[in-house]
Amino acid sequence: MKDLGFNPGAHSGGETPVPIPNTAVKPSSAEDTALATEWENRSVPGLKISLGEWRRQKASPFQINSFWHKKEACMPFEIDKSIEEAWTLPAQVYTDPQLYQHLLERVFLTSWQFVADTDSVRIPGTVFPFTLLEGSLEEPLLLTRDMHDQLHCLSNVCTHRGNLVVETPGNERYLRCRYHGRRFGLDGKFQHMPEFEGVCGFPSEKDNLPEVPFGVWGKFIFASLKPMCPFEAFIAPMQERVGWLPLHEFRYDPARSRDYLVRANWALYCDNYLEGFHIPFVHPSLNEALDYGSYRTELFRYSSLQVGIAKGGEDCFELPPDSPDYGQAIAAYYFWLFPNLMFNFYPWGLSINVVKPLGVDLTRVSFLSYVWRAERLHSGAGAELDRVEREDEAVVEATQRGVRSRLYDRGRYSPTREQGVHHFHRLLAEHLP
Repeated sequence: MKDLGFNPGAHSGGETPVPIPNTAVKPSSAEDTALATEWENRSVPGLKISLGEWRRQKASPFQINSFWHKKEACMPFEIDKSIEEAWTLPAQVYTDPQLYQHLLERVFLTSWQFVADTDSVRIPGTVFPFTLLEGSLEEPLLLTRDMHDQLHCLSNVCTHRGNLVVETPGNERYLRCRYHGRRFGLDGKFQHMPEFEGVCGFPSEKDNLPEVPFGVWGKFIFASLKPMCPFEAFIAPMQERVGWLPLHEFRYDPARSRDYLVRANWALYCDNYLEGFHIPFVHPSLNEALDYGSYRTELFRYSSLQVGIAKGGEDCFELPPDSPDYGQAIAAYYFWLFPNLMFNFYPWGLSINVVKPLGVDLTRVSFLSYVWRAERLHSGAGAELDRVEREDEAVVEATQRGVRSRLYDRGRYSPTREQGVHHFHRLLAEHLP
């Protein structure tokens, strides 16, 4: 009969497993006590099964394995700070539904997300409703520009009974919930509510629409429900490197923008983006435009940058003299902002990639194109983005199938080519204490 006993070593690289009888029949009291004592005295990384828990499992190998997986889903994991010593993320991070939900709450809830550009709220009176991370966080928010030309980011949920306050973009003098008529100013402050005479302690601060932290960089608006860091610190590395670009001249091009549905975990998609190691093997056209030997990665607190150097004759930036890269043939700046934003700068403009988790093994990636110099769209590293994306999708989806294997757990990093991946994994581990 096949041995289905619990094996912690298979999951964690731990010691030889404690033998567990391969039977669902409850053992005798003496056997029960002996086995429970063995568990109590044995160190298993991250887990110790008590006598009571073991009894509830009734010694079933299937149930004990299930217990391990249930516990492990929210267990912290460690990524060694030394890339030479470190192991990659456990495969379970990409496949476990419980851990997927846990990461949404611990990582995305505190993240800065790109939500719109200032063209969406250009004139006073503009209201622009949106959902923060559709398919995962699903938080209804609202951008407004008041009559004093001040921008606001607010909850779009009425403080009376929870109806959506604004359902379509437009231009308004105030905000009125169409359910019971509660009215707010464009700054979210409560103004009026019919039939509420005699309500004690009304109105109060809680009757205002909650304000949501936001930041603006160039023409790009970011928001966060519970920021992990100040926006200025978050955006600083990108500002310092490419802040010289005339971002207000960049124009959104819907014809060059589209969504891709990737049948893989969102973090696996980010892993792939964060290294150029695969370029010679997966992207033949991109490999022709970039000098692989000069490709490099720079790390910051909550972001990283991959610098693509153009091969001879390929299109590159005309850099200002005060740029740290002045004199180099820069074909592309690939900025990643933790956890799921990618700002890809090319001589023609900018491609923003927003990686949106939809499920443990399903991700939507929105490609948003902002064109600056249209005459350069068809040359250099940014010329064939759709082809490169489809090549990435194929390999990421194949990897998703691979990490489900019972025979795979963790791998190692290339110290010279996977610094960005290692950095990302350490940030994820940091947010799962």
